[in-house]
Amino acid sequence: MTHVSHLQLPLDEATVRNLSVGDLVTLTGDIIVTAGLPTHERILEYLDRGQDLPMDLRGATLLHLGSYSRDTGDTLEILYMNPTTSTRFNPFMPRFIREFGLRVVGGKGGLDAASTEAMQQTGCIYLSFLGGGAALHTTAIKRVVDVAWPDFIAHFRLTKLEVEKLGPLTVAIDAHGNSAYDRLRNNAEALFPEILKELEADRIRASTTNS
Repeated sequence: MTHVSHLQLPLDEATVRNLSVGDLVTLTGDIIVTAGLPTHERILEYLDRGQDLPMDLRGATLLHLGSYSRDTGDTLEILYMNPTTSTRFNPFMPRFIREFGLRVVGGKGGLDAASTEAMQQTGCIYLSFLGGGAALHTTAIKRVVDVAWPDFIAHFRLTKLEVEKLGPLTVAIDAHGNSAYDRLRNNAEALFPEILKELEADRIRASTTNS
């Protein structure tokens, strides 16, 4: 049976550094989610001005999760939640990870080498979400804790959720600089010469047969 670690948020650095690429986890506690480039741009503006954000991101779990929500006036009713592609936020994440001391980030698609380096320095992991698992992810939501920046569409707002056993999620980048995405890319690149050799052999055989 596959082992799944059930993590209670917020996490401390020691707990994060004990996790390795390939580990499966669930999250219980408060997470902060957003799916918007405008949201990341505004966070950066706040940092540049030295201004406090409307919710505290220090040591937080910041996830690239989009949602379809109903605006109730005071808060949001989240009807479903699904991951968005993290690589869109590569220009922002190294600074966010370092300045906020983020412990967990995640979404789909991974992050770049600069983000991985920041994660290694501060003690942070990247969690990969199951694509198309909206029903599973949404079931884990217990309540909407806080919503910031209502001038944005719901999908882009900075939203704090209380979740219970969100997952299972895969540690795809750990706090030691190991990345499942790098491993997959390296493995694929190692296969290229043999694939090209086989394609060339097939081309020669086809041309001989046709001549």
